[in-house]
Amino acid sequence: MTVSKTGVTAPAGPALSDRRSAEGRRPTRAATPRKPMRERDRSGYLFVAPFALATGLFLVVPTLYGLWMSFTNQSLTGTGSEFIGFANYLEAFSDPQVWQTLWHTVWFTILSTIPLVVVALVMALLVHTGLPGQWVWRMSFFAPYLLTSAVVWHLSNWMFQPDIGLLDTWMTGLGLQPLGWLTDENVAMFSIAGVTVWWTVGFNFLLYLAALQSIPAQQYEAATIDGAGGWRRLFSITLPQLRTITGVIVVLQLLASLKVFDQIYLLTKGGPNGSTRPILEYIYDTGFTNYRLGYASAISYVFFALILIFTLVRLLPARKEA
Repeated sequence: MTVSKTGVTAPAGPALSDRRSAEGRRPTRAATPRKPMRERDRSGYLFVAPFALATGLFLVVPTLYGLWMSFTNQSLTGTGSEFIGFANYLEAFSDPQVWQTLWHTVWFTILSTIPLVVVALVMALLVHTGLPGQWVWRMSFFAPYLLTSAVVWHLSNWMFQPDIGLLDTWMTGLGLQPLGWLTDENVAMFSIAGVTVWWTVGFNFLLYLAALQSIPAQQYEAATIDGAGGWRRLFSITLPQLRTITGVIVVLQLLASLKVFDQIYLLTKGGPNGSTRPILEYIYDTGFTNYRLGYASAISYVFFALILIFTLVRLLPARKEA
């Protein structure tokens, strides 16, 4: 019996009773047995094991061994592995070459990071606005990033060659005095920074272009209807939307520039007169030219600590905002 809204009871209809009987006769699906938790965890460990083994052999073990070696007077010749405590670190903090090469590294980072961010943004904006021949622009902006450091060295050496190089030839044709692009202490670092910008700006360009393409078109349409011009849309919509990716690019570029080595070593080998010598080249020369592996390890860990402190200082404000 069922009770209607009017309070009158009525017998259950045949359709309702048939449906209930059919549900009662419906076969139940047998539950599939699940694997025990330990067996599933074991299979996951098997997948992770090759990568964990490679990471331990080629990253964790060398890092810990290098840290231990920084407390010894280990030599590349195999002699001297006595524990000397913090003597290498005390020497590093009092070594003028450490601070001089660290300043060269910071100066290169300043010279390269700012244009690598600004130029990449301008390039991405030009491509995003719909210039004719999109594939040509994209390829020309990104192609240098695919070159190896040896190829970049050959091209740069040809451009910066004194008297017969491409740049000196142009300057002579314009009636200007040729410059010592890699031989003048006041010009060499600018030349290396310029080559680095041309070589690596393509990566930042791709990041900016992907971020621009993710901005909803409805925002631009609404701004256009409200009468906003191109510059107003740029400063009110585009640049605020790119704030996050700009922070990521700045951090990545700072870390990459602080680790500069190959282009400087190939172009100038730290010259002229050590004016472009970065700290990584000094670590290399200390360990593999002067055979002082222990002292070179100590300098490298001091440099690592400075980069770590800089990264934490840069990330802590962003974490508080989140």
